Amino acid sequence: MPEIMISGPAGRLEARYHPPKVSGAPMALILHPHPNPEGEVMHRGTMNNKVTYALFHTLAKAGYATLRFNFRGVGKSQGAYDKGEGELADAAAAMDWLQSQNAEAKYAVVAGFSFGSWIAMQLLMRRPEIYRFIAVAPPANKYDFTFLAPCPSSGMMLLGDQDDIVTEPSVRQLATKLSRQKGIKVDYRLLSGVDHYFTNRLDDLVYNVTDYLETIG
Repeated sequence: MPEIMISGPAGRLEARYHPPKVSGAPMALILHPHPNPEGEVMHRGTMNNKVTYALFHTLAKAGYATLRFNFRGVGKSQGAYDKGEGELADAAAAMDWLQSQNAEAKYAVVAGFSFGSWIAMQLLMRRPEIYRFIAVAPPANKYDFTFLAPCPSSGMMLLGDQDDIVTEPSVRQLATKLSRQKGIKVDYRLLSGVDHYFTNRLDDLVYNVTDYLETIG
């Protein structure tokens, strides 16, 4: 898939784009996990993370105009890690680009993994064109999600019961809290035997996301 560069608030953002096969197809923006600039290189989140990559191809296969990109300071993206604030601005710029390529799109979906899901939910609050969200292992025990008051869109939360980074009670509590809001439904799915990185279980991720996409049309 060809590399593209998007103009972002801190410089160019490295991205990959899968165009839709039909005009007017919905759009999907995929956000990767924490870049962890102080950690070892092997643990840094990028758009090529296996879960992020699987989300990208699942939505592309479902017919969405699909975009994934590297946050600032990751890969060939310019800038430096900004503790979430700058990354949210990057996501907004990526959504702007995606919309510029798909002016007739029916709606948008935002999907994120771990840290990426926290950014995705913040973007959801700012962009009314986002119709649904997919939050994979949303780190409700590590980040503040109280800004979702009210949450503007329904969506899906997916977590493995062997996740040793994100705690199940925190995600279940968040999903329940959002589902109590008027007009909001959160499809919360807890997968047995699955760890944070969906090690050897990416097929379960693909199956559940595909199944959810079929419910939203």
